[in-house]
Amino acid sequence: MQEVGEIMHLAGSGRVIVQLSKELVEGQILCDNKGTRVAKVMELIGPIKRPFASATPLTNSINKFVGKRVFIFEQSTANKPKKFRRRRR
Repeated sequence: MQEVGEIMHLAGSGRVIVQLSKELVEGQILCDNKGTRVAKVMELIGPIKRPFASATPLTNSINKFVGKRVFIFEQSTANKPKKFRRRRR
């Protein structure tokens, strides 16, 4: 796991604002130090040198993660190609 930033606060829209220390892509899954999936990055905002990410929480108890560091796994679901299902007739 690589550390990528810290959860700053819960926005009024229900999304989590994360201050990043590393560049990410949209769709990246963020987790805590135990490997629990915490949020999914939806968009990157702010300055290029120290960007922020707006992420959708993946847990109901997101308030306990505010102020904590977040990590990514080496293998990301954002980098996997999408599988298409054949349409039935």
